[in-house]
Amino acid sequence: AQDAIGEDVALVVGGRSSGARVAARTSARTGACGYLALAFPLVSPRGVTRVAELDAVAVPALVLQGDRDPFGMRDPAERRIVHVLVGADHSLRSRVGEIHAVTTAWLGPLLRPPV
Repeated sequence: AQDAIGEDVALVVGGRSSGARVAARTSARTGACGYLALAFPLVSPRGVTRVAELDAVAVPALVLQGDRDPFGMRDPAERRIVHVLVGADHSLRSRVGEIHAVTTAWLGPLLRPPV
């Protein structure tokens, strides 16, 4: 993907729920400089863990997760910020404004060209 858009353009991959899983698995191959996950489903409805998929992301990551999400919550890590959306479930619909504000604040420094 980075070849298609050029090296001087920053690429951030991300998605919501299953889309966040796909973006996690492809972040390295796309040449992304960042990863955004909205409601990453850490545990499947059948109880299968997907922690390794999220832990394998090697670029700076922002995970936005509702504290009422039945599919789990991951701890922050060296390159991963986890922002808890209080009162939000897996849909995250109740916190759209907060999602926008947190994501914009995180993207700013990530996308700013080096001086």
